[in-house]
Amino acid sequence: MIAGRYELGREVGRGGMGAVWLARDTTLGRDVAIKRIGMMPGGTTPDQDRAAREARLAARLNHAHVVQVFDLITEEGVQWLVMEYVDGQTLSGLIRDQGALPPERASALLGQVADALAAAHAAGVVHRDVKPSNILVAADDQVKLSDFGIAKADAEATLTETGLVTGSPAYLSPEVASGQTATTASDVWSLGATLFHALSGRPPYQVGDNLLGALFRIVHDDPPRLPGAEWPAPLLEVTMTKDPAERWSMQQVRDYLDAGPSHAVAPGEAEPEATQVMVAPVVPAPTPTPPSAPTAPVATTTSPEPASEEPEQQPGRRVPVLAIAVTAVALLVAGLLAWVLLGGDDEGETPTIDRPESSESAGRSGDARPSGSGSVEPPSSSPADPRPTAAGMESFVVDYLATAPTSPETTFQMLTPGFQRASGGLETYAGYWQTIASADPVEVSADPESLVVEYVVAYVREDGSEVTDEVQLQLEFRDGDYLIASEA
Repeated sequence: MIAGRYELGREVGRGGMGAVWLARDTTLGRDVAIKRIGMMPGGTTPDQDRAAREARLAARLNHAHVVQVFDLITEEGVQWLVMEYVDGQTLSGLIRDQGALPPERASALLGQVADALAAAHAAGVVHRDVKPSNILVAADDQVKLSDFGIAKADAEATLTETGLVTGSPAYLSPEVASGQTATTASDVWSLGATLFHALSGRPPYQVGDNLLGALFRIVHDDPPRLPGAEWPAPLLEVTMTKDPAERWSMQQVRDYLDAGPSHAVAPGEAEPEATQVMVAPVVPAPTPTPPSAPTAPVATTTSPEPASEEPEQQPGRRVPVLAIAVTAVALLVAGLLAWVLLGGDDEGETPTIDRPESSESAGRSGDARPSGSGSVEPPSSSPADPRPTAAGMESFVVDYLATAPTSPETTFQMLTPGFQRASGGLETYAGYWQTIASADPVEVSADPESLVVEYVVAYVREDGSEVTDEVQLQLEFRDGDYLIASEA
């Protein structure tokens, strides 16, 4: 018996703050959920401040789709949070049991979550941990948003411990993953990531044991999409977009989901209320059906960034396709003929032939590299290119990791243009490395034949925390220089 009135029953769940029990309120004759407050990661005492925060913020949000908090009790040095009991299961459990949800059901469930978050944002509260396991689904598909334990009101200071990232990695927005403060736009991303999970049956990012690798992918990779998926998949274009200013507000997300496929305004089309809250349309889709092309949105949208990186695609600067094709074929034939006459490559490798950059394929092989590359091996003055060596690849990696934390602008030039774009541009790339104080590689091994280098790296973050990660880089070798083409 807790506080002389709550009779504990069975344990119904566990979270980051402690176990949750089904209990009976003997005074009011109703079932309640009681959470026994545990420790924050790295803490040594019960997280009383965090419990008080959840009680205060949830209590001030009197909303049909937010789990109500009734009381906060301290008894014999143990804290208990008394909450509304929801007879159902989490959205993550529902997806685990039933697989990917039909679009109509996914939109109906997440529309209720968006409604709760819109109310929270209007009250100045950012949830900061929106994910399927914090969404409770009752038998009648009524939804309750729970766990405001790391939520934050506008006027409150953060409770985050040094070195602790708030939120669940697979659903974190890029700005939070890079160490910035969560905002309402961060909740919008997390709701989009939850929608991705509901529609596909899997999280948008696989984390596993490689937390730092997952955070890197969130910050640098293009956001995941569901090509060919039905409504409401296009909503991913305006929720899971890297620039927070380009995301829809939570009110817009709620209205889109509530309107349904036959009435919803497609992301990117004009909305009557969009001018007040939306900075710019993101996806020029003419209908609410998802884009049919499987390419990433960065390559298909009409945003100004790709145009500035690829001026040949701008209006009025279009190069005749036939001329490009003829030139490329002529160069290819001439190069192959010269290679055959000279005896070819002893080990049967395909020769590298210089050719004009006229397509997106230049981002992977044969990229024209900006001057000032950070390679540690100067170009050879001999007529024939030097061959890659294990020692040269290892030296390149050591130089890269030693320079990146202090001068990311320099090491950004050590990436191929294709990987620069995949990394989100210089600003996103530099934003990540500014959170790293040092990166010391150990156990470096390189294979000159495949141009793959593997190593273990010990990161020390600016907040003093330490993380170890295993990394594999795919390099390119041109004119005596190494460039990073991809990372795994």
